[in-house]
Amino acid sequence: MSVMSKSKKSSVNKGGTIAQNKRARHEYHIEDKYEAGLVLLGWEVKSLRAGKAQLVDSYVIFKDDEAWLIGAYFAPLEATSTHVIADPSRTRKLLLNRKEIDKIRRQSEQDGYTTVCLSLFWKKNKVKADIALVKGKKLHDKRATIKEREWGRQKQRVLKAYNQ
Repeated sequence: MSVMSKSKKSSVNKGGTIAQNKRARHEYHIEDKYEAGLVLLGWEVKSLRAGKAQLVDSYVIFKDDEAWLIGAYFAPLEATSTHVIADPSRTRKLLLNRKEIDKIRRQSEQDGYTTVCLSLFWKKNKVKADIALVKGKKLHDKRATIKEREWGRQKQRVLKAYNQ
């Protein structure tokens, strides 16, 4: 008797999160989070489906009462059409309500605050961006965060060993 396994559809990114900006979570205190839509081209959506996005140095600026994502890198696929000129790090428009744009702009103009993109994710069939109003951490804050994370891991190890 042989057991056959069901074949799974091979995909790099099966759902949810497309890309995360882990460096932003390390470098900044997150004050407020917002969800924004993205205006994308066809090749960019295909690239995101393949999981070829990076948000390392991305940030949000406000120009002409609109929000723009700068520094996000979407690697073009080899299969992209030859007549399309792909610019992997072009400026992309963010879709937000007027009230949200005004609120984020007003808060980000305060001293020490900026707006960054934390992650890209799928919501139904749309690509959404998690943007956040953030304030830079000092060196001692970064050390405290690392210490907290290490303590949490140590606690989990102890609880796991105790429960076995």
